[in-house]
Formats: sequence, structure tokens, C-alpha cells
Amino acid sequence: MSNSSSTFILAISLLLLSGCNESKSNSEELTTSDQEKIAALIKKTEDNMISVKGGTFQMGDFGPIDEGTNGLPYSVHKDNKPLHTVTLDSYSISTTQVSYDDFDTYTLATGKQTINNSGIEKKYRAPNVPAGVTWHQANDYCFWLSANTDSTYKLPTEAQWEFAARSRGQFYIFATNDGSFERGVNIPTREEIKNSTPANSSLSPSKIKAIPPNPLGIYQMGLNGFEWTNDWYSEGYYKNSPQLNPQGPNSGSEKVERGGGFGEGPTAMFTFNRRSSKANGEFVATDGSKKSLPLAEHTFRCISIPK
Repeated sequence: MSNSSSTFILAISLLLLSGCNESKSNSEELTTSDQEKIAALIKKTEDNMISVKGGTFQMGDFGPIDEGTNGLPYSVHKDNKPLHTVTLDSYSISTTQVSYDDFDTYTLATGKQTINNSGIEKKYRAPNVPAGVTWHQANDYCFWLSANTDSTYKLPTEAQWEFAARSRGQFYIFATNDGSFERGVNIPTREEIKNSTPANSSLSPSKIKAIPPNPLGIYQMGLNGFEWTNDWYSEGYYKNSPQLNPQGPNSGSEKVERGGGFGEGPTAMFTFNRRSSKANGEFVATDGSKKSLPLAEHTFRCISIPK
């Protein structure tokens, strides 16, 4: 890219971001260096979006129609059944999860408090591992991108997430380069995971590009923590899901997450597995009290469509 083009993009980005300063006090105004960092994040985000051509696929546990399973499902869970036909319009999705480096730049731009910077959560912080957030924080981040670009950014629907993870609906049980799960080949080794954060634990996030991408060019979908989607969760939603661009139930108490948590076994990371959590990051303990989720493993990426 020419210097003049880069200068133009930077200038436009700074104009778009001018409104973000309102949340900062006069003593905390953004410096030129801050503004350049924010503009660089927006450009990097746009460059990292990969186009997913729309199409039709069989969503859910595809074991009964996959060769070699003798007609049996891969999963014992009921909520990823029945297998059903879904047709999606085209969209773009981030090739990577949003990292702490990305999210810190966002909080700098908006004047929000830096996340997970104390207590045990801090041990799972590193610039190039996925940011652990609530659903609301993830949604706000995508909304901020919409306000500062020419595209509409949002969290993916369940269907968009699965379609991309399975490289446009192929029968991939893992979102790896070939659908297999091999540590040290297309899954990080436990030692590589330990070296990714100050926690020095294999029950931690790994770097967002620690393994080869899937055939679409997307990294670590469902293999590096849970990923928030836009949909409300309903166990029986697949029984009544519309075929065209399903959006999930109109309401609910929890949001759908996809993928497996740190330290979970391979079966937790199947591309069609579903789970859910409270959008505000709370859960009710056995004593009835409300607690906060350990956010480190609750991650996200955005999709985009033209405005």
C-alpha cells in the first residue's frame, strides 16, 4: 500500500474515532500515539476479516450421515440434534479471536476500564491470547467496530459460527486444517499452552495463531476457549429452527457459546457442540449466591456484513 493511501486511512480512522474521546476526562485525552494505535487496530481488524460465501449445509451432529460412524451420532448431547438444513447469506468473519492487545486498545479508545488486570484473571493475560470477556463486553466491542468502519460488525449467529468452523459446512468435527485433532501438529502441545501466559499452566489459553488455520483460513475456532455467539440458548431450538439465516430464539436467560474450555477433552471441542452462559458473566453457586464466571476462557470474534 502506498504512503498516501496509508495516510488517508489513518486520517479517516482518526475522524471516526473523534467521538470516543468524550468518555475520557481532559487529563486523559488520547495522544497522537494512542490515536495511531487505535487506527492500526481498526485497519488490522478489517484486513483480518475473511469472506465466507453463503450456502446450504446440515447443521448439528452430523454423525448419522458421516461415513464411518455406522449411522451413530458423535455426541450424546440432545441440544445439537436433530440435524437440520440451514441456508446462510454471505458474510465475513475474523480469522482470529480478539486478543488482549486488541481489547486493551479498544478500552483505550473508549475510556473503559482495562479488563482482567487483577487477581487470578491477570495470570491468564498476555497480549496475543484471546481476551476473556462477558457477552456484553464482546457485543459492545463489535458494536464499536461498526461505529468506526463502513461495515456492520456483530457477534456471529450460531449458524454462522458453525458454518465457518466447518469450512462452509464440511464434515469436520474439529476446526483444524484437516478436521483431525493431533497435539503438536494441529493442536498446541501442553508445553506450548503453558508458555503462553504467566499462569504457566496447561489449563490456559494459547496464542491466537498457535496452530494452522482451517481450510477457510480461520484460526482456533472452538479450540481455544468458549466463543460467544449472538443467539439466545434453547435446548430444543433445532427442532423448530428456520432454514434461512436462523437467528436463535427471540429471548432467553443465557447466550450460546461454542467450543471447549481450557483443559477439556477433544469431545468438548466438536464443531457442533453447544453450551451456554449468562450474558453478564454471572452464575448461581450451590449456596444460592451469585458469583462471577472465570472469564479467561470466555472469548469471541466478530463477523461483518456491508452496511
